[in-house]
Order: sequence, then C-alpha cells, then structure tokens
Amino acid sequence: MSVVLTDDEIISLIREEKRIPPDFFPTIHQVRKGGHMEGKKDLSGSQGNHFRVIVRQGCFNHLDFSIGLLYFPKNSNKAFILKRYNGKSHQHTNKIEKETFYDFHIHTATERYQEEGIDCEDGYAIVSDRYCEITGAMRCMEEDCGFVIQTDNVTLDVFGVNNDK
Repeated sequence: MSVVLTDDEIISLIREEKRIPPDFFPTIHQVRKGGHMEGKKDLSGSQGNHFRVIVRQGCFNHLDFSIGLLYFPKNSNKAFILKRYNGKSHQHTNKIEKETFYDFHIHTATERYQEEGIDCEDGYAIVSDRYCEITGAMRCMEEDCGFVIQTDNVTLDVFGVNNDK
C-alpha cells in the first residue's frame, strides 16, 4: 500500500526529534555490495514514528555517496524517502521543473512529486555547498532532520546543561 504525505506531514516527520548516541553515524555497519559499501540503522522518533538512516559509499569514487532518512508509515509495507544527501558523482534532473545539474545535492520528498507520479517521492533536489564529503553530509542530516545527541548525564540534560547538540 502506497502512502501519500502532504508537505506539512513531510516537514513534521523530518523535524521530529530523533535522539541518537554520539557515535550513531560512525557505527553504522556497512557491507560491500558490488562497487559500493552500504549500511542502515533504524531508530524511533519522539512521536513514536519508525525511521531508518541509510548510507551508501562508492568504493572507487569518494564523491559517490548517498545518506538517506526513510520513514516507515504505519499500515504500509513501503519505506518513504524523506531526505537524501548525495555526492557529486552524477547528474540530477528535477523533472517537473526541468532543471539539470551536476553537483552535491539534497533531495527532499514533496507532495507535488508524489501526486505527479514522477520518479519517487524525493525526486526534487537542490544544489548544496554545505558539504563536500560523506562525513559533512552526515552532519548536515543531523542538523536538518531533528537528530539530538544523547548525553550520558540525564540529570544535567533535564536542567539544560548538556544541550550543546
């Protein structure tokens, strides 16, 4: 069963708080699949939603990477791609806008692309100069997608002392 999300629902899911340990991204276990390494890690949001972070890194080209945030809607068997942070390894075209570019870029799911049935929900992307390698893309995802680094001292967290994200 396919789910169509509104732009407001997409934004809400992206912004939903996702508490992670400081080593969340570095500990995503990757395995080789053809010419790239691939890994995934599941997590829950503060509203009880189920998410997955996926990582893909080319073995031969360090600019060939993708980091994605997926959402698993209740009563659906299909993952919904909310955001993807891609490397500068391929040309991308926004098919509705007819814009083509070859650069680092960030995909975001849109209601419009779902309704048009073009590509997939996250077929729209914008060029980004916020990162130039996979670790920088991970930091951008952390900043953009509601990730909050958990600290060891819960008592200090309650008083806002460890809120240095």
